[in-house]
Amino acid sequence: MSSLSRELVFLILQFLDEEKFKETVHKLEQESGFFFNMKYFEDQVQGGEWEEVERYLSGFTKVDDNRYSMKIFFEIRKQKYLEALDKQDRAKAVEILVKDLKVFSSFNEELYKEITQLLTLENFRENEQLSKYGDTKSARNIMLLELKKLIEANPLFRDKLAFPSLKASRLRTLINQSLNWQHQLCKNPRPNPDIKTLFIDHTCGPPNGARAPLPANNTLVGGLPKGGTFPTLGSHSPFQPTAAPSASTLAGWMANPNPPAPHATVASGPAALSAPPNSAALLKRPRTPPGSAPTVDYQTADSEHLMKRTRAGVQPDEVKTVNYAGPSHPQTASSPDDLPKAVARTLTQGSCVMSMDFHPVQQSVLLVGTNVGDIGIWEVGSRDRLANRTFKVWDISAASMPMQAALMKDPAVSVNRTVWSPDGTLLGVAFSKHIVHIYTYNGGSDLRQHLEIDAHVGGVNDLAFSHPNKQLCVITCGDDKTIKVWDAATGRKQYTFEGHEAPVYSVCPHHKESIQFIFSTAIDGKIKAWLYDLLGSRVDYDAPGHWCTTMAYSADGTRLFSCGTSKDGESYLVEWNESEGAIKRTYLGFRKRSSGVVQFDTTRNRFLAAGDEFLIKFWDMDNTNILTTIDAEGGLPASPRLRFNKEGSLLAVTASENGIKILANRDGLQLLRAFETPRPFDSNRAPPEPAVSKPLVGNALGVVSAQGGVGSSGVERPAAGSIAGSGMDAATLNMGRVRPHTKPRIPDEVIERTRSWKMTEITDASQCRSTRLPDNLPLNKVSRLIYTNAGVALLALATNAVHKLWKWQRTDRNPTGKATASFPPQLWQPPSGILMTNDISETNVEEAVPCIALSKNDSYVMSASGGKVSLFNMMTFKVMTTFMPPPPAATFLAFHPQDNNIIAIGMEDSTIQIYNVRVDEVKSKLKGHQKRITGLAFSNALNVLVSSGADAQLCVWGTDGWEKRKSKSVQVQPGRGPSTMGDTRVQFHNDQIRLLVVHESQLAIYDAAKLERLRHWVPRDSLSASISNATYSCDSQLVYAGFVDGSVGIFDAESLRPRCRLSPAVQIPQGASNSTVYPLVVAAHPLEPNQFALGLSDGGVQVIEPLESEGKWGVGPPPDNGVPSGPASGNQGSDQTPR
Repeated sequence: MSSLSRELVFLILQFLDEEKFKETVHKLEQESGFFFNMKYFEDQVQGGEWEEVERYLSGFTKVDDNRYSMKIFFEIRKQKYLEALDKQDRAKAVEILVKDLKVFSSFNEELYKEITQLLTLENFRENEQLSKYGDTKSARNIMLLELKKLIEANPLFRDKLAFPSLKASRLRTLINQSLNWQHQLCKNPRPNPDIKTLFIDHTCGPPNGARAPLPANNTLVGGLPKGGTFPTLGSHSPFQPTAAPSASTLAGWMANPNPPAPHATVASGPAALSAPPNSAALLKRPRTPPGSAPTVDYQTADSEHLMKRTRAGVQPDEVKTVNYAGPSHPQTASSPDDLPKAVARTLTQGSCVMSMDFHPVQQSVLLVGTNVGDIGIWEVGSRDRLANRTFKVWDISAASMPMQAALMKDPAVSVNRTVWSPDGTLLGVAFSKHIVHIYTYNGGSDLRQHLEIDAHVGGVNDLAFSHPNKQLCVITCGDDKTIKVWDAATGRKQYTFEGHEAPVYSVCPHHKESIQFIFSTAIDGKIKAWLYDLLGSRVDYDAPGHWCTTMAYSADGTRLFSCGTSKDGESYLVEWNESEGAIKRTYLGFRKRSSGVVQFDTTRNRFLAAGDEFLIKFWDMDNTNILTTIDAEGGLPASPRLRFNKEGSLLAVTASENGIKILANRDGLQLLRAFETPRPFDSNRAPPEPAVSKPLVGNALGVVSAQGGVGSSGVERPAAGSIAGSGMDAATLNMGRVRPHTKPRIPDEVIERTRSWKMTEITDASQCRSTRLPDNLPLNKVSRLIYTNAGVALLALATNAVHKLWKWQRTDRNPTGKATASFPPQLWQPPSGILMTNDISETNVEEAVPCIALSKNDSYVMSASGGKVSLFNMMTFKVMTTFMPPPPAATFLAFHPQDNNIIAIGMEDSTIQIYNVRVDEVKSKLKGHQKRITGLAFSNALNVLVSSGADAQLCVWGTDGWEKRKSKSVQVQPGRGPSTMGDTRVQFHNDQIRLLVVHESQLAIYDAAKLERLRHWVPRDSLSASISNATYSCDSQLVYAGFVDGSVGIFDAESLRPRCRLSPAVQIPQGASNSTVYPLVVAAHPLEPNQFALGLSDGGVQVIEPLESEGKWGVGPPPDNGVPSGPASGNQGSDQTPR
């Protein structure tokens, strides 16, 4: 619905309220979902009108929309249940329990059981947690306070809690203005007109008494269209828009390859309309402007402004015309409010997403291709993966020798493009090595192999479908500098277009009337156009940026856009004038140096969207200035990929941790809800675990594994593919995946900036935000420390086997209730007062190695301190079960990412046991280390478990059969002592490919697929002490490291160069000696990348964040680019050949 239609609803709401139509007002509020009347909601809650409360809420949210919504409905239904119990109405209470509360049982079965047990009590106040429950009225008031906070925090209620400020009787005023306007247009206006109806336009009868005919089409005041949206002025303008460029104009552009100014841009502002085709016809219309009227922005077309712009002979000063003779583009009846902005779904593919495309008919079916060669088809409405295929060569006997050689040399294969055919019955996949796969798709999971084409030598960089000569064809381009056209039915090659001097990056087929043609772009920035006649290219122009560019038409085919990025990271989004081959307008709003090639898409013939600067940026096609930006609730990479569905109601955007976020407008939300089924209560609304594909390392011509990787947290690494004769490394180009450190030339100012850069030193607690968590329990060394997944609490395990849980409360100053250094939390215990204590019978706690793991929904924690492994309920602190009695004792715990019933347990005797909790059985026992296990990490993308031990060994285990694949010793810098000393920890980057390895002697980044060290850093200078612990930030952009001298180092995760140092005085209490007090463990907040916590050797826990005025930790070091490191940069090292 357009913004003006939305405003009309508000005017109607005001009118109904003024006329005392109370029930109708609230019905319209609920049905439109535009305004949530908090006062009405409070009245219904206080009156106990529970059915009306839920009915009214249903217009704005459903139970499973998000965790805030889930909590809102839970509180309401719990209150209804307690009131039934209070009235001794057991039958009603049982009905509420079964019908209303059962939906939440899958989230927390223990809580549901406790609620059920209330039926057995004579008075539910006998329950400790409900002992303070008062009377019904006070209980409802207390609940209302909580509901208001939840509603205000819920993103679905954003901008819906405040009614717009309107003058009284605004709708009547507008109607009166319209009638006055109509009266002014009468040929014979009467002094005192008698207006008796609003159903037809007002006219004054002629003097002789005969009624004047009603105008069939008033050019100034148009009625509402059938769709219910306000038309723009352009749709009623007397000046008709000129026709779209004809075939002759396109041919003229193609025939004129050297226009005098191929990049002349047009000044910003609305384009002037060309002269009307029949000026005489305009003279018959009363009181219309005699000259050419400027176009009016749809957002400001209210009646008063409109009247100022349409008086005869008057042209407002602020309206500036542009002397551009091209066609005009009447605006459609859509508004920025129609853009899909609300995060409606989050999907996890299992490996990094490289390309997406919505089905052209089934609007909620999404095709996805990944960096390990997988493709998946998702029904985003139900969150179901309908089909999944891993990469393999279908017919090895038909593969060319160059293709076989390429796969044998490096089996890593990535998807470069996935796309549907126009009718959705076929889909095409272009891979980074030689091959194109075409599948037939018949809906659901019915995905069948159709064609395998050995299309290009090197990578296939783009793929598209087209209908030249009324025959469906597949168009591809590749590293061999060619564009090829294939019969989509038989796979027979029909055309090969040669003429580019560099690898061809993208293709854009199109047609104008009967002329079929293809635009292509190459990585040298050249744009060419081809007809299907093998007579060579008709166009040879330079794309802005002179590097990787993609082109696309608006949905109606009338407007051509391109988006690209230069080698220096400058991005350009432009509209082209096809008739002249010149740039018509350049859109503003990109960051100075983009990370990777910026991707874009168009929608509704009105809007453009591009992923840049960890945001989604939108433009109105007719305005060069940025329209709006959204962050999709965070978690986007630096240059996210994106794709609209055909109607523009959904927008798919790549996210970190191999995720895809589905954004929706109101129509999109309705579309998705049609597929919804009841979902379990999950406070975090974590995405469903994917059925991860299994890329096996083995026969390169069978199922091929991905050993390259793409960082989903901003720095993107492509899988390599050869680019013949391009003069650059293959890894610099892979369909928009560009290594940000690959630069052909380093300007002098960059070199100077690198030399002058210095690490930030924080020497006092006043230079950052820091809080020591309150603790009234005996202090013991903090050996393990983790945030809850929701980011609202910290859990510490001390050396005395006691757990401590701190929770932050939701307050006016901290409305989200998230962990923060600005406000101290509370040391939380259940009403029973029990402590969560591990089994330490027959255990020396001083020698024990504590370990801990938390379930995804924060309901359970698994822990051990040298004795049995205990499973605790986080709400009651009660032990639910124990297992694995020593010897040997457990030393590290990790939940399987796809099955919480499977746990990898590292043991003191150097083995790893794969244990199934549900059946209480050890499924497998892994042997490969020489000393106790000190670290375990799973990778979804690689389907492996990586282990580390006190022997400084790394081992990689396949999770299919738990076989050992690789092992390697941590390489220690000469002079730092033997590698067998000290624990080794491992943690995967968000891309699930790169691996952080932490040893007391170094930090290192490994490629887990090959177990090759990519980069390392060893202590020196101001960070010269041994490393005690380290971890990635939640976005994998930083590494936080603690040192045994009490200091903390913050490193750039890509380069492992230190960017900030916190001296011991920041985190160690006054009077304590930093020779004895230092951080034993470091934990990173799961949602705030700049927050971390320290577990100290004196038993304290410290939460630290940068100052709000700074917002981040120091200034990142400049990119290496082959520039020598400055003296303060540390001695980070790369184990790869510089590119």
